[in-house]
Amino acid sequence: MEKPQRERLDKRREAFLQAARKLFTEKGYEHTSLAEVVERAGGSLATLYKLFGNKEGLLDAVLSQSRDLGHSAILDIAVLQHPPAETLHRIGTELTRIYLDPANLSLVRIVIGRSISNLDFAREFFDHSQMKSKLALRLLFGRWKDAGIAMNGDPEMLADLFLSLLVFDFQIQAISHGVLAPPTAQQLRDRTDFFLRGAGLSD
Repeated sequence: MEKPQRERLDKRREAFLQAARKLFTEKGYEHTSLAEVVERAGGSLATLYKLFGNKEGLLDAVLSQSRDLGHSAILDIAVLQHPPAETLHRIGTELTRIYLDPANLSLVRIVIGRSISNLDFAREFFDHSQMKSKLALRLLFGRWKDAGIAMNGDPEMLADLFLSLLVFDFQIQAISHGVLAPPTAQQLRDRTDFFLRGAGLSD
């Protein structure tokens, strides 16, 4: 494929993804047609099928833009090699920002709905989102232990506990549609400090 044609397809692909993300968020996945995506993005239905295969392929491409965000954030902060307390405060703040973003919450509601009837879809999404974040945190806590940093408990257990503090808010907000207020910055800091004391990782 020649470069100009490839660039045109890349731009069209991005336009389809932006339109689909907005429509899925506004109307829901089930109530959005591919014709509506094409109408909003421009292009043709034939091009959309060529790029994504079908509606599920389009959804998978939309989700792939956000499901790695948590994992990437953990890696980006870990590489700075700050002390554990500062590192976990930074990770908590960044993951909360990502998880509680309204657009990401809307996509998670779609994932929950699709997961009920499609076990393979559910497992694939989990493996490429929460599991990757969990493994990145486990690796971080393991590095701290190998470096001689004392902690009260198994590194993997502590990593899982810390992530669960953040994922809980994510799940509650997604399911309740904001009935419960999300944690404030101070509440998030207090929770992280509480975890740090229990884990023996306070400064």
